[in-house]
Amino acid sequence: MKLVSHLQIAIRRYAWVLLIMSLTLFIVGLSVGSTGLNSFLDAFNNPTSAQIIWEIRLPRTLIAWLTGALLGLAGAIAQGLFRNPLADPYLLGSASGGTLGVALILVIFNANPISASWLMQIGITGAAFMGALLGVAATIVLAKGFQHTFRLLLAGVIVGVILGALSSAIAVLNPEVLQTMQAFMLGTTSFAGWSSCVFMLVILLISSLGSWIFAKTLDGMILGELTAASLGLHIKLARFIFIFILALTTGTAVSQTGLIAFVGLAAPHLVRSMIKANHRVLLIYSAATGGVLLLAADILARSLISPQELPVGVLTAILGGTYLLWLMHHKEDSNGFI
Repeated sequence: MKLVSHLQIAIRRYAWVLLIMSLTLFIVGLSVGSTGLNSFLDAFNNPTSAQIIWEIRLPRTLIAWLTGALLGLAGAIAQGLFRNPLADPYLLGSASGGTLGVALILVIFNANPISASWLMQIGITGAAFMGALLGVAATIVLAKGFQHTFRLLLAGVIVGVILGALSSAIAVLNPEVLQTMQAFMLGTTSFAGWSSCVFMLVILLISSLGSWIFAKTLDGMILGELTAASLGLHIKLARFIFIFILALTTGTAVSQTGLIAFVGLAAPHLVRSMIKANHRVLLIYSAATGGVLLLAADILARSLISPQELPVGVLTAILGGTYLLWLMHHKEDSNGFI
């Protein structure tokens, strides 16, 4: 009884930490930009400042949090589904598929300045989303379904290598697309608007609900699939749902902000280092933690060399990789996770 109460206290305390950090970072996010703090302070008196806040900084801040939440949720699903602490959201070929989709549509439209502006808002987003979903579909076909976890894992690696090689070949043969592809591969939150916020919020809510409903299956799979099946858990249905959610969340994140590394990998580890809980708690808290991590990284990317910006994917790779290295040498739990 005492153990349960301590666990509940730890979970509630971490929830408050996430809420306070999210609110604080949202305020900071609205204050950071090329015009500095002045736009935030003058937002209610100056129409130009108000437009900067409501049309640029607020949607960008929301997009950063929502993207991190999608990646955090996807990372927790991938690590639970494959029972591998190094599994990340892009494991099933979504990243390489999204990159190939962007490369193809840039070549089709010749990456000229007129079409590039339109493509950045519609074409590149749609191509990245469809490419990510098709990458996951190719992985499932190569694995002959989703029944065998190890086969899916291996197929995802193969599809990632092949599609990545095709993207590189297209870039080499068409050097005019390199700059746009580089921006996509390094990750950025600067091109998304309010429509993207609404779309990503809907996907996050649907994915979170579906994950929460089937989370008990991930708890059972830790003991082995045979044991989970003997407990009456629907392994095949749950695996299908989780793979679908994994494809949907990563495809949405990739299509809106490009490839952002380590958030989906680091967020679940950070949650596990703070609290010990079942997957229902882990999945939701990983999403919230991912949102906090990416929003903090995006604020740093905007402010470190202001008025210029660093690609947020570069910061997440550096910070996330450093954190995982530290965690690897200091933490180890009974389930084999770092």
